[in-house]
Amino acid sequence: QVRLVESGGGSVQAGGSLRLSCAASARTFSRYVMGWFRQAAGKEREFVAAISWTGNDIYYGNSVKGRFTISRDNAKNTVYLQMNSLKPDDTAIYYCAVNSANIGNFQLGRCDYWGQGTQVTVSS
Repeated sequence: QVRLVESGGGSVQAGGSLRLSCAASARTFSRYVMGWFRQAAGKEREFVAAISWTGNDIYYGNSVKGRFTISRDNAKNTVYLQMNSLKPDDTAIYYCAVNSANIGNFQLGRCDYWGQGTQVTVSS
């Protein structure tokens, strides 16, 4: 059974940083797009970042550009999200996901597997 397990969430003050990790088990995702979405209370799910299996193609949602950095380690089946200069508006549950097709489909939320989510809370 495929599992995506997120870690690294928590509470931080505005301006602080957090690093999320997502480890995939049971199979190799080295040729999959991996990335992150988030969903704040009462809001729709939002694309955050995605990275191709080579790492050569990276996309960010407009609200996180310049503050968040996505990376991956294919040997560890793990994707990371470094979040800097956090704002209260970044408060949400962050979900890891993988997609076997392409980043375009990933950004639309057409993903093959999803993690359970990790809470990020940013206080002002």
